[in-house]
Amino acid sequence: MTLGRRISFARTIAAAVGLAVAGLAGETLSAQQMVQVRDLTISDQAVPLRLMGYGLVVGLDNTGDRAVGSAEGGMTVNSIVNLLRSFDIQVPPDVMRTRNVAAVVVTADVSPYLHPGGSFEVHVSSLGDASSLRGGVLFMTPLSYEVGGHPVASAQGAVITSDLSNERGSMQRVNSARIPSGGLLQADLPHEQFSQSSHLFLRDPDVTMASRIADAVNKVIGDGVAKVEDPGSIALTLKTDTKDNTQAAIMAKILAIVVQPAHDARLIIDARDGTIVAGGDLPVGEATVSHGGITLTIGAADTTAVPAGEVRIASGTQVTRVAAALHAIQAPPVEIAAIFEALRSAGAISGEVIIR
Repeated sequence: MTLGRRISFARTIAAAVGLAVAGLAGETLSAQQMVQVRDLTISDQAVPLRLMGYGLVVGLDNTGDRAVGSAEGGMTVNSIVNLLRSFDIQVPPDVMRTRNVAAVVVTADVSPYLHPGGSFEVHVSSLGDASSLRGGVLFMTPLSYEVGGHPVASAQGAVITSDLSNERGSMQRVNSARIPSGGLLQADLPHEQFSQSSHLFLRDPDVTMASRIADAVNKVIGDGVAKVEDPGSIALTLKTDTKDNTQAAIMAKILAIVVQPAHDARLIIDARDGTIVAGGDLPVGEATVSHGGITLTIGAADTTAVPAGEVRIASGTQVTRVAAALHAIQAPPVEIAAIFEALRSAGAISGEVIIR
């Protein structure tokens, strides 16, 4: 084979490989854009139960409730006294000091199909005047799904907080935290039989998405099985004709169906640490906004902190890069969230801005 033919052959192979790779990339991208029905909906029999309880976070570094014991005591003081009394330890309320303890409310969302021994995440929030829950441990707390009800679960463990610093380098107040797998179910929860499910509820009601799901279900399972009732509800008429074709089996097939999600322009920001949760690829148009000591100009040559507190970014830059520039000058998370809301108000971001 001559040199020219070898070059031509190599180019042909390279082109074929490129097309194959592109085809695989296209298939991968297409697959990534498809979402299972189970990720978009929830069965009417699987609506989570909300558990709640009152507890104490202990082991704080002098950042707990500032209440000082007295003859009558206080919320946190009395809680500690009652806790110690359950261990046959008697302590007068007027000698209690609670700077290493904080009274908290404990909450969690749990699937009704979780069985005893299953664990779940819990959230704790300060009830008193504690300055921070950082470094604390939640003492075992009973949880119930109705006020005054019999406990069905308990929660305990080291709390996890977002360690945030402000522009002066000092730590911010942290009055809420979470404990991954900190909850433990100890009794069965009330629930209906999963096989009796007759509706799918959309996690994010949208008539376009509901129609797509209903069409996909009717195509896979059979005509007339799914019908859109409203933007958040799809009625199911399931027919079981064989021993293996049970209602639970049909529901499993329905939840595994993949559909093309309706992507709305939406930017979600976590105000606790300034994280862009969703919508980071949205472009930002020309605008100038100021908040606190920060001025952000979209539509200029890229510079950061020249002069101090000023950020300039080219028009069309994605949200993630704007957020990175704000983080680079140590903008507090709350200010980052406020700046993006201002950009939305100025028309520089097309879509909804959600601060959570």
